[in-house]
Amino acid sequence: MLAPLLALALIAADPAAPASAPRLNYPATRKDDVVEDYFGTKVKDPYRWLEDDNAAAVKLWVQAENAVTDAYLAGIPQRAAIRDRLTRMWDYERFGAPSKHGDRYFYMRNSGLQPQSVLYVTGDPAEEGRVLLDPNAMSKDGTVAISGMSFSDDGKLLAYAIADAGSDWQIWKLREVDTGKDLGDEVRWSKFGNASFTRDGKGFYYARFPAPAEAEKLTAKNLNHQVWFHAVGTPQEKDQRVFERPDQPEWYFAAEVSDDGRWLVLTAHKGTNPETSVFVQDLSRPGAKVEPLLVKMDGAYGFVDVQGDTFLFLTDRGAPRKRVVAISIGKAEEKDWKEIVPEGKGTDVLAGAHVVGDRLFATWMRDVKSAVEVYALDGKKVADLPLPGIGTVTGFGGKRTDPETFFTFTSFLAPPAIYRLDVPTLAATVFRRPRVDFDSSGFEVTQVFYPSKDGTRIPMYLLHRKGVKLDGRNPTLLYGYGGFNVPLLPAFRVSTAAWLEMGGVYAVANLRGGNEYGKPWWEAGRLGKKQNVFDDFIAAAEWLQKNGWTSPDRLAVNGGSNGGLLVGAFMTQRPELAAVALPQVGVMDMLRFHRFTVGWGWKSDYGSSETKGGFDTLHAYSPLHRLRKGTAYPATLVTTADHDDRVVPAHSFKFIAELQADQAGPKPVLARIETRAGHGSGKPTKMIIEEVADVFAFTLKNLGMELPGGFGGGK
Repeated sequence: MLAPLLALALIAADPAAPASAPRLNYPATRKDDVVEDYFGTKVKDPYRWLEDDNAAAVKLWVQAENAVTDAYLAGIPQRAAIRDRLTRMWDYERFGAPSKHGDRYFYMRNSGLQPQSVLYVTGDPAEEGRVLLDPNAMSKDGTVAISGMSFSDDGKLLAYAIADAGSDWQIWKLREVDTGKDLGDEVRWSKFGNASFTRDGKGFYYARFPAPAEAEKLTAKNLNHQVWFHAVGTPQEKDQRVFERPDQPEWYFAAEVSDDGRWLVLTAHKGTNPETSVFVQDLSRPGAKVEPLLVKMDGAYGFVDVQGDTFLFLTDRGAPRKRVVAISIGKAEEKDWKEIVPEGKGTDVLAGAHVVGDRLFATWMRDVKSAVEVYALDGKKVADLPLPGIGTVTGFGGKRTDPETFFTFTSFLAPPAIYRLDVPTLAATVFRRPRVDFDSSGFEVTQVFYPSKDGTRIPMYLLHRKGVKLDGRNPTLLYGYGGFNVPLLPAFRVSTAAWLEMGGVYAVANLRGGNEYGKPWWEAGRLGKKQNVFDDFIAAAEWLQKNGWTSPDRLAVNGGSNGGLLVGAFMTQRPELAAVALPQVGVMDMLRFHRFTVGWGWKSDYGSSETKGGFDTLHAYSPLHRLRKGTAYPATLVTTADHDDRVVPAHSFKFIAELQADQAGPKPVLARIETRAGHGSGKPTKMIIEEVADVFAFTLKNLGMELPGGFGGGK
């Protein structure tokens, strides 16, 4: 049966279509008679069998889909030039900001095209030092990645987590920094968690799930998160369970030991909801129990620092755009809080707060760009920290006693540069500035604001060549996300730089559902208001076309994960607005997302088909269920991966199967299914380059673009 499944045939083109666009013969996909009753509404699910990615029939189907896609992409002559140019641009030395533990500095470095970045240790951050951990030696194909790290206070022990083939599952190991050798410790079934050492370095706290059945480890629901303590040099079977809430199976936990070593701070949140509860344990008192501190889950509480028994939290309680407050043990009622950094003026959002060198560094978002203010620990403002330009700043790690810290600044046209900051004087000097084979001088960034369907003012960044003509003919790639309280801030990406060199315009729409303007912005794009997000994205496309930037036949839309849902909703609601749709690892089946791995945690944004109201809302926009036979959809390249255990590939499998059955006209609708890869984290460099090259080649062909002369060695 394999040969017929893998066969690729081209049949005659539609007479009305261009000669260069023959209709593809897609693999025949079995349809089963599966119907589910949702509150009296019968919903067909003919491709449910594709949910079992371990089944032999599904594996054959994946091979058949990839064969069609591979043959199509192989027929695009510019593909090789795009891949070569991306490879050259990606081949630049890049670093992570150093962190200091004991008398050692630790940092990540990639020489350019290494599959994974490598961890180095040095006594002087100006010196390279030596390799401490190289994940590239852990697999032949570069798909084993470091997914977490923690250092003992004296810098002598490293706890590191590895993830295989893009899975979210982590295995924690221990390495001696002096010898570079691993101990025998191994901790399994951790996911979305950190490790935090005790002050004496004799063990670390971590969070994990109960072990799933082997055959279901990439699909089974992940419930009943627990906090454990692992003593150095002992097997995991001897670990001590520190905290759990069996009455709250949907809670996630994060465990952090305070810098002074006295407190274990446990943060609990339900799914992806930003609202949290906080529990603490006094580690200075043997036998002390975990005690509640903030347990109403009535706001987001991010632990910043503690002095004595007074804790600093970054919270949106009483401040939708966040503030920093001091809360003391025994006086945790809101009336007893002390405000350290107040909520900002206008639409400013307090995005982060870090204490280092007895100063508090507050990172703000101001109209989707960073600003930094420095405060004394009593809340008195000390200074504004000058930044190199309009962009995004991260960092300011360290301890209360450290005299220096590091921060990273990036913009759409400049790769991340690392700055070393002398905390007492606030003098910043460039520590590392990468050099990329990209001349940004010919390009510029414009920020615009456009009205959505309901009149809401939405910000959008436009990246383009200087002197761009607004003749409606610019090939434009519109990107969005719009969900889970996540903002889209300026950041440099090689893929974006390459797209600009290809002659394209790149647009980033800051949709509701993110937190660009705080909690109200998020709430305006979730649950029953999720359609606002799609309306914002549709309005961005309409604005670009109305104002001469592009036209429907020159527009491509792109988004990943929740952004893949965004693209799916866009193309099913307004297919005529774009020529190309690029949904990546998208949530496409909104009626069943909660049944797999961590999908249940997304109910905070989506709701659930388990309730009548939730079903009505989700069924109205679920991309899989909005496809209609005989509709002319944009040329579509769906991308997913076989080891994605966050948004399981069944979403993309079922969507592309239905799309191929429904598509009218000759525009291709294809699936690119990566093997030994996951949701995106930890993907090796070569795999990233190949995927971007394929996506851009597909986009170029279906927008009718030509590469500029000399690009990548020619057209």
